[in-house]
Amino acid sequence: MRKRRRESHGGHREESVMPYLIPSRTPLAPEQVERGFDYPLALQAGGGAAVAGRAEADPELAFVLLRLAEDIIWPATAMDGETASSADSFALDEAGCVLLTALRDWARDSPTTAAPGIARSILRFTANVLPDADHPDTAGTLEAMRNERLVLAHAVCSAPGAHQ
Repeated sequence: MRKRRRESHGGHREESVMPYLIPSRTPLAPEQVERGFDYPLALQAGGGAAVAGRAEADPELAFVLLRLAEDIIWPATAMDGETASSADSFALDEAGCVLLTALRDWARDSPTTAAPGIARSILRFTANVLPDADHPDTAGTLEAMRNERLVLAHAVCSAPGAHQ
């Protein structure tokens, strides 16, 4: 788990483990990657009508979208041990944590209404925080991310001892 240093009341640095951190987990299966990326891509291309009824028909969709959101948002916002800490990096780290916590709560409490909201959050985050010079539009960036995650998912599924 990631630890963050903070000042204690006595002025000494102490380490605290943040309770909302993402635990290590196995990557999504290839089918989950496809379903997860298909939803925000369809939403972006055709609006709500293009995805109507999908969340109700696929109760796992909100949780697949949440996993994608974690995989997309966490690396872009989390402070790593290599970059010098600043007020901006701390604020970005906290904003990412707050967003992911809210999305997790929504997915847990109302999976069918959470799916479109999580997908819209992925779209907005991709468009506004993750500009990609090789893919000037959001759909191109999402498709590139899907392809990267599919390679990883296939590698994990084909690894010796992997559950298929």
